[in-house]
Formats: sequence, structure tokens, C-alpha cells
Amino acid sequence: MDKKLYEYNAYELSEMLRAKKISSVELTNSVLDRAEEVDDKVDAYLLTDRQMSLKMAENADKLISSGEAKPRLAGIPIGIKDNISTTGITTTCASRMLENYVPVFNATVIDRLTAAGSVISGKLNMDEFAMGSSTENSYFKTTKNPFDLSCVPGGSSGGSAAAVSCGEAVIALGSDTGGSIRQPASLCGVVGLKPTYGSVSRYGLVAFASSLDQIGPFGRCVKDVALLQDEIQGHDKMDATSADRKYTSLYDNLSEDISGLKIGMPAEYFGEGIKPEVAEAVMNSVRELEKRGATVASVSLPSTGYALSAYYIIACAEASSNLARFDGVKYGYRAKDCDGLTDMYEKTRSEGFGREVKRRIMLGTFVLSSGYFDAYYKKAKLLQKRIQQEFSDAFKSVDVIVTPTSPSEAFKIGDRVSDPLAMYAADICTVTVNIAGLPAVSVPCGYSASGLPFGMQIIGRKFDEQTILNLAQAHESAFGGFRRPKL
Repeated sequence: MDKKLYEYNAYELSEMLRAKKISSVELTNSVLDRAEEVDDKVDAYLLTDRQMSLKMAENADKLISSGEAKPRLAGIPIGIKDNISTTGITTTCASRMLENYVPVFNATVIDRLTAAGSVISGKLNMDEFAMGSSTENSYFKTTKNPFDLSCVPGGSSGGSAAAVSCGEAVIALGSDTGGSIRQPASLCGVVGLKPTYGSVSRYGLVAFASSLDQIGPFGRCVKDVALLQDEIQGHDKMDATSADRKYTSLYDNLSEDISGLKIGMPAEYFGEGIKPEVAEAVMNSVRELEKRGATVASVSLPSTGYALSAYYIIACAEASSNLARFDGVKYGYRAKDCDGLTDMYEKTRSEGFGREVKRRIMLGTFVLSSGYFDAYYKKAKLLQKRIQQEFSDAFKSVDVIVTPTSPSEAFKIGDRVSDPLAMYAADICTVTVNIAGLPAVSVPCGYSASGLPFGMQIIGRKFDEQTILNLAQAHESAFGGFRRPKL
């Protein structure tokens, strides 16, 4: 073979496995060998267990050898963000609070993947409790960007994006609350999909902000993202917010034909705060898509400038509520030498949570408190409705909306740690999608002078992942897609 197995895309490996040209054991060993080779530099994984992964691979090989109809992801190693519950394997949320927590149940997405014969390659690093935009808030380690090890990979799913980018995972799962799949996908030069809210079960996802959180896939190409999304989407009775509807195969229906597709370009996403090189890379992409038959129109999303404020009020309020369960009583970290129950609560939460998590809990508690609820939280929820309506109005005249994914390429590790507002600004292009509950995909669209990737975000109507992935596929075909980092 001209390439090592970990370098192939998932859809290619699926065909090779089903044709019995390779085994899942061989593939899994290749991926884990690659992790051993580079993870001391990248720090993408929090946990790998070769024995466990190879046992899953052996079972996958038996399934494939049986000759029965088998899912396309049978035998494919998948990296899992460490806020997704896995039976018998630690799920830490990259926090001291859950450092030794081993769940007794799987998340629904894990059950679906294991039933399909997929292999778990390990648990991936993240910002603590998914709160951050750089993966610098992990209690355990800071993940590095494979394109430049002095730069961040984005966050909070930085471990997932970095692992896929440098070949430590073929595909991976992340979670997206305000851009935590799309922004690291942009910074690491891979494809990341934030599905429609309710299309993928959140059962077993450790909650940050329940009305915004969504599990989604990473891949090095659009086809891989479609394959993984096909496997995890669908109604789940264990999740009250899961949409009960019919889902068709995104992979089987992928098409590069975008003739007549109407692309909306909102001026609000190309102005102040967006690096000119990023805006130009997105515009170049759109011009190429026009040549392939798409049409372009201007749309307006006037409340975009207020979205970041509304997002952080809503997200922090829900985080304050969701993280109240971590008190040292039921599970997780418990402080020692406490003087009574109240002291134990205070010390446990002070010692168990990191600075960013405590910052967001305090902000969320403040905006929910008596006297401030109407002034902040209620106004943020009203703005959420307005943003949803603005997207709805825009989609009356266009099929998709295209924007930059991140306002800049990856920044240096440590540059924004002491400036939370500058860090939060990294989400300026992505938070509106979560507020509106829409699907969006980030695809590589260019590179900075120093070789760092830029991403283009394609936003669609609710449950219209097919259209945005078709446009992403056309773009990938035109521009060549993923470029492997020299690591």
C-alpha cells in the first residue's frame, strides 16, 4: 500500500474492510501506533487502552467475516470526546471533579456505534466540562495544533479535531454548544458537523447547556462526516428533546450537483473582528461555487452583534444549574478535612472545578438571581427568539448561509488565557447556529501565510444536513479538501 492505514479516510477503509483486504485489528493497531508516535507532542488523548480496542476490533472482524449485512462503520476506530459516557472507561470531562469517574452506562451514540461494530480508539482531551475555545482549560493537559505545536487546536473539542487531523483517529465524536465542533475543525483543517438540535441523542452527554449542546462528527472529508452522522442520528426515547422523525442516509444521497442552489452571504459575518485573510478565503470559495452553478445573494441577520452576549448568558445560566450536581456527595471528587457539610460543598467545588468553569458558574448564578433574571436571562431568551426568526426569514430566499467559521486562524497557546473576552470572541461566528438550533458544517477553505488552516461555515435549515453536506462536498471537490500537517 502507498499509504499507512491510519492515513486513509473512513469510507475508503470501510470498503477495504468489507472486501477483506485489511482487518480491523490491523487498522486499529495502525491508529494506536500513530497515537504512540505523535501524542506526546499533540496531547490529543486522555486515555487509550490497546487491549480493549483490539478486543473490539477482533469482534468487528468476526462480524465482517460472517458475511451478514454489516454497517459501513464496522471495524473503524473512532475517537470519543471525554464528556460522552462510556461504560467501564473513565469519562472525566477533563476535570479534576470527575478524574476517577467510571460510568455504568453508555451514551446512546456509543451504544449505536458499538452495535455497528465500530472500535473505540480512546477518550479525547477537551476544555473542562466543554467550557472553552482552545482546550487550554483541561485539568490534565493542553492539546496542541498539529499544524503548529505552539498554537491551540481550538475548543472545546480540540482533542477530537487534533486527533483526526494528525491521524491519531480516523474519525471522532465531539460536542458543540457554541461552536465546539466547528471552531476546532476550522483551526485543525478538518471537517466538523454540528447537527440540528434534536437529531442526535444527548443521552449520556455530560451536560453543559442542555438547550444548546449537540453531539456531532469530525472527519478528514465530507464523506466520512456523513458516514458517522448516519450512524448516530435518529430518535431516542431516552432523550426528551430527541426529534421523532424519519432520517435518510446522508452518505448515500451526497451529491456535488449544486446547480441553482442559493447561497446567502450575511454582511454581519464579514465585518469588524473578522481577519481580512479569512474573509477573502471564504469569498474565494463562494466565487468558485458560483462557477459550479450556485447563485449568491445578500441576506441580513441584524441581531448577530448581540448573539455572543445572549449565548454566554444562556449557556452560563444552564451550566450553573447543570453543574450543581457536582457537590462531593454522590460521585466525583470530594475535598478532605472539611468542617461540616457546607464546608465540604465549598471546598469540593473550589478544588474540583477549574477557573473557567467557576467563572461561568458564577456568571450563570448571577443572571438567574433575584433582581437580575429579568434584566439579563429573560432578555437573552427574547433575543434568542429574534435570532431564530431572522434565520427563518433569511431561509425564505436562500438555501444555505455561508460565513467564516472562526474570525482568525489558530492563535498561540497562552495568548488569550488571561483575557476571557478575547477568548469568547473566538465563537463569534458560531454561537448563532446553536441559539437557533440549526445544522452547520465547517470545511477547510484556505491557509494563512504561516500555513495555518481557515474554515468556511455552511449553515442550513433545520434537519437539512443533506444540503449543507452536498455544498461542502462540491467545495471539497473544487479545492481538494484536507491537507495533512507535517508532523
